[in-house]
Amino acid sequence: MLNNILMIVLVVMSISLLVCFIRAIIGPTMSDRVIALDTFGINLIGFIGILMILQETTAYSEVILVISIIAFIGSIALAKFLERGAVFDRDSN
Repeated sequence: MLNNILMIVLVVMSISLLVCFIRAIIGPTMSDRVIALDTFGINLIGFIGILMILQETTAYSEVILVISIIAFIGSIALAKFLERGAVFDRDSN
């Protein structure tokens, strides 16, 4: 029963990943793309977590950690770029 529910959740999350990917590509504004990429990263972490439950393994835990770090850094960098127009500030007076 639990496996059937997890498989249904995987299908729904796959659709969500597809929608987020499309939104990231054709998003009308840069803010929409940033939110879509952030949501994509969170959904990907959940997707891999459900795969870990289905396979009864912890082999992908490092993958989840790396994806979460990259998603966090990417979100911060894009938010800073949207706010100031540059990721790195060379003139910090």
